[in-house]
Amino acid sequence: MEELYKKCNLCPRNCNVNRNTSFGVCKSSNSVKIARAALHYYEEPSISGSAGSGTIFFSGCNLMCCYCQNKEISHNNFGKEITVERLSEIMLELQNKKAHNINLVTPTHFIPSIIEAIKIARKNGLKIPIVYNTSGYESVSSLKLLNGYIDVYLTDFKYFDNKLGLELSKCFNYFEITSMAINEMYKQVGKNIFDDDGLMVKGIIVRCLVLPSKGNDTKKIINYLYKKYQDNIYLSIMNQYTPVNYIEKYPFLNKTVSDKEYQDIIDYALDLGVKYAYIQEGETCSDSFIPAFDLEGV
Repeated sequence: MEELYKKCNLCPRNCNVNRNTSFGVCKSSNSVKIARAALHYYEEPSISGSAGSGTIFFSGCNLMCCYCQNKEISHNNFGKEITVERLSEIMLELQNKKAHNINLVTPTHFIPSIIEAIKIARKNGLKIPIVYNTSGYESVSSLKLLNGYIDVYLTDFKYFDNKLGLELSKCFNYFEITSMAINEMYKQVGKNIFDDDGLMVKGIIVRCLVLPSKGNDTKKIINYLYKKYQDNIYLSIMNQYTPVNYIEKYPFLNKTVSDKEYQDIIDYALDLGVKYAYIQEGETCSDSFIPAFDLEGV
């Protein structure tokens, strides 16, 4: 697995750099770096449950969205480097805190280390499900490495229009790449399975974050997903977009999503026939939903 860091093509960027000595787009070396490991209560209900999701926030990111609310760790790479052995211990510590699952946030660029950590943790008693929490910009070849290690895929589907992906996340062919990635995820985990407490133990949740004035793009994503997967996956239609920095180049990103625009998307999903989707109500667009990246649990 360590060999994969020597010519890193773990994500669709295909940087082909030796991460033992340099960095690619994700700004990460071959050492796992995390900013927080703690119980988290603000994921979808079937992930957070009543006791919280055991969430591990990895530093760095392979996508680099200009509007990212976690910029401190994704762009600025705040965090602390740890060993694979320590990562496995953290998973067990979160299980001991009664976490419903281990939730790996922005993990793509550390896939080889994560697999090794899961192996060690399972050998030492890790039993709760593993959630892979991703931007969706994934290589199918890397996802195949995760087969058998991941129970739940919690993935974004950010853009239908590739032009938006290029402008806001500097990535090419986001729609095609993410479509193929979700197809691989579905092959691995299949139709959603819940336990008696309503917690997801197997399956996929696809997050559709509505961007201000880009509701039609979200509708196209919902239409694509529903026609392909019907009710075999869950959607999570999110209105929580929070402008955290003024972005002069894209003025539409400097506001929140209007109630009218969000309701229009919900109505569209209902008219389409979508049965299984999480929606958000109330004041979800708030800085209070952004975790404190304070090295807790590291």
